Amino acid sequence: MAPMLADKASFDKALVDAGSQLVVIDFTATWCGPCQHIAPTVDELAKLPDVKVYKVDVDDNSETAEACGIRAMPTFQFYKDGKKIFEFAGADGNKLKAKVQELK
Repeated sequence: MAPMLADKASFDKALVDAGSQLVVIDFTATWCGPCQHIAPTVDELAKLPDVKVYKVDVDDNSETAEACGIRAMPTFQFYKDGKKIFEFAGADGNKLKAKVQELK
């Protein structure tokens, strides 16, 4: 299961700790139907050894959501070396899997 990042400090630490490894952030909300629909795919990707996958609840961690410019859920942001390299919104499991394979 993908760990939840509770605050901006834990978000920043996750990016630093990953180094050059791909980091995928799932910006989600408990009330978001599409977010719940894609959650099993996110948790499946979290089991990959060469990718770090985290979730950010936009209600519980609004500071990070605002800092990252999140306007829709789910939004997936992809980071390497602490820099955002890709982003998309929507619960498209096939697109998510393909992007992870492409970018890792």
